[in-house]
Amino acid sequence: METVNAIGPMDGRYVRLTEELADIFSESGLIRHRVQVEIQWLKFILHDLKLTAVSQDPAALDSIVDQFCSEDVNRIKAIEQTTNHDVKAVEYFIKEKLDALGFSEIREWVHFACTSEDINNTAYALMMKKGQHLTVDLLSRCIQKIEHKAKAYQSIPMMSRTHGQPATPTTMGKEFVNFAWRLNQEKTILEQIRIQAKINGATGNYNAHYFVFPEVDWLAASRRFIESYLKLDPILFTTQINPNQYLSCLLHTLVRTAAVLMDFDRDMWGYISIGYFRQQVAKGETGSSTMPHKVNPIDFENSEGNMGMAIALMEHLAVKLQKSRFQRDLSDSTVLRSLGTALAYFFIGVKNTVKGLSKLDLDEAALQKELASNLELLAEPFQTAMRVFGEDNPYERLKDLTRGRKITKKDLTAFVDTLEKVPDSVKDRMRNLTPETYVGLAEKLVKTYFDSSTS
Repeated sequence: METVNAIGPMDGRYVRLTEELADIFSESGLIRHRVQVEIQWLKFILHDLKLTAVSQDPAALDSIVDQFCSEDVNRIKAIEQTTNHDVKAVEYFIKEKLDALGFSEIREWVHFACTSEDINNTAYALMMKKGQHLTVDLLSRCIQKIEHKAKAYQSIPMMSRTHGQPATPTTMGKEFVNFAWRLNQEKTILEQIRIQAKINGATGNYNAHYFVFPEVDWLAASRRFIESYLKLDPILFTTQINPNQYLSCLLHTLVRTAAVLMDFDRDMWGYISIGYFRQQVAKGETGSSTMPHKVNPIDFENSEGNMGMAIALMEHLAVKLQKSRFQRDLSDSTVLRSLGTALAYFFIGVKNTVKGLSKLDLDEAALQKELASNLELLAEPFQTAMRVFGEDNPYERLKDLTRGRKITKKDLTAFVDTLEKVPDSVKDRMRNLTPETYVGLAEKLVKTYFDSSTS
């Protein structure tokens, strides 16, 4: 009943498709990452900067993170009921843990010189780094599915459509490769985005840090903490908040990726509609409440809809998170909580695209039938050859022969016989040409794609 009563589909109807994100981007996940940052900062103060001494083994501090559990989350939420401040509640929780572990002497070093954003931006950065890895892995699986189809259909000719009308033939494999290449471009960019974080105080100038410890090189210390303790990229030039440049880059990359997948979903939907693909039927499944015969392309439709939601959220996040009034306002804080929701819509979309692909069976006979019934597609190579060899008005003559009407092989042969300047060898090639064989370098392009991806 919990999923049935969920307000959002990612926690309800589609919870099975987003479960790997829940542990990272839920309220519990955010709290856990805040605790992790606070403990790492405390360890940095003790181990690296040695700003204070401690009588016990500091390694015991790791237990606060390693043993963090749902009861700890509930305790922090209970403290927040009093503080009405989520990060302060984490600070007080850690102080309680320190008291219980016998570390009371260092309790006031918790959250040393930090503003809430120092903890939040680093926590979100750690979360997004995990989300980035999950997204790359999921996208890689999707690309592999598309590549598998591309290789299987490499040599199968099909009629193209430009403006929805019959157009120059291609191969089905080449059309799949087009999308694999586009998605790989975005995946490469996504992999290269470095997740950034800052820890520099209330307005980004290390004011409190420097006031009490002017002898410490805080710029170097900040870099060292972010790089060595959190494994992130440090930012020095900020106000109170992280400018979220990396987030904007990451989200805009996912927006483009989602757009490519929507394009793919629509093409698959269209190919199913015109009969190029059949969909495998699941026993017991119903396609329509009134039309028993239907097998709807619901997975691609589901993906398209969820990608639209992902794009809407990600576009807003990518732009909003780069804006803050003066040195700080809170409008970014409430928006950041929807990062997981945006990724969840994206995950639902990708997984449904993959699911849809797994149900497709190519109907080669349907492709061959359509090619055979559209001989007018050969008007393009014929008029091109006529241009090369100096025939009069080649385009216009082919237009008169083919535009807006069906022609036969006999029509084409008779037309070739009227040509006066085209060499006999070329005329023979024209007579033997069919839409099935007029695919240009489509097969070679598929091979080139796979050769380049393995080199």
